[in-house]
Amino acid sequence: MRHHWPVPLNRVAWIATTAASVLIAILLFLGGYTGYGVLGLVVALSAGINLAPERT
Repeated sequence: MRHHWPVPLNRVAWIATTAASVLIAILLFLGGYTGYGVLGLVVALSAGINLAPERT
């Protein structure tokens, strides 16, 4: 029996990467590491670009 995921696995990976980057950025901001927090948000943004729907 095959199970079909409603969300492709590569999309799940990008969602997890984006969420982890945002979480790390928040923790860095709370720790006072503003520059690294901004870098974490930039990484989250660049990972989040892959979540945009594809244009045809």
